[in-house]
Amino acid sequence: MVPPIYSPSANRYDSTMKYRRCGKSGILLPEISLGMWQNFGQTSPLSNSIEILHYAFDHGITHFDLANNYGPPYGTAEQTFGHVMKHSFMPYRDELFISTKAGYDMWPGPYGNWGSRKYLFSSLNQSLKRMNLEYVDLFYIHRYDPETPLEETLQALVDIVHQGKALYIGISRWPYEATQFAYKYLAERNVPCLIYQGRYHIFDRAPETEGILQQAKDNGTGFIGFSPLAQGLLTDRYLNGIPQDSRIAHGGHLKKEALTETTLRRISALNEVAKRRGQTLAEMALAWILKDDMVTSVIVGVSSTAQLEKNLKAISNTTFSSEELQEIENICKE
Repeated sequence: MVPPIYSPSANRYDSTMKYRRCGKSGILLPEISLGMWQNFGQTSPLSNSIEILHYAFDHGITHFDLANNYGPPYGTAEQTFGHVMKHSFMPYRDELFISTKAGYDMWPGPYGNWGSRKYLFSSLNQSLKRMNLEYVDLFYIHRYDPETPLEETLQALVDIVHQGKALYIGISRWPYEATQFAYKYLAERNVPCLIYQGRYHIFDRAPETEGILQQAKDNGTGFIGFSPLAQGLLTDRYLNGIPQDSRIAHGGHLKKEALTETTLRRISALNEVAKRRGQTLAEMALAWILKDDMVTSVIVGVSSTAQLEKNLKAISNTTFSSEELQEIENICKE
């Protein structure tokens, strides 16, 4: 049976999605972006991935965040997106903002890792083929390389833009001083850094404490947060034990050791705050990140449209009273 031709919702921009300007640029990003880190590779049913991607676009999510090594196995999330691009999204390419990254190990040998010019160009060329794209909207250097000269890495990014393989450049999880060097280097070559991507959630305030958020603002760069739910800890999934279908039970990146008595006590207390706000804990955790106008967007990872539907509810209330913020601070310090 031939599947029906995809036709996106005519109301996709009339829903509750809100868009924020990314630094000092012309780009607007949805407050909620869809990340394809774990649930879109060969180990996940293609039909489920298609359903999630369609649902996202139907509800105003225009930004899809990928990387060369997303899957599992490596490359397969991009292949999944490429399938949807070819069979569903191609007529709507100019409505989409697609990002990918390179920086972690991707293939064997000395040229499949880190930040060399050879690796970055080779990886992006492979990514474009997998995703059935002529260019990506945003290309990130996925991590800081302490060995390769920064000038080599950054000039490769500049040249990637000049060659039309990417429209914008981003940085992910670089240390403060290297990031400042990058902002200056890129701006001097008329390829300013569009956005900085960092891990950010109620339990991990590094972008605040390290000055990354303020640094991005001072340089006209946007900020996008990933892992906003601490891989599921900032949800109600673990309030009554470890579910058999949870990430901890499956032995993935989230380890059982992360769910300490202190963490569980904090989760329970935060859940009570969320209830009083009329939100789930997950909704409040997302809203907490979006409360700050220095944040452009937050990346969510989901395994079903039901999860995505719940996450989208967060944008309906991103305002916190000073009392609520103080209570959250106190809970995290206990």
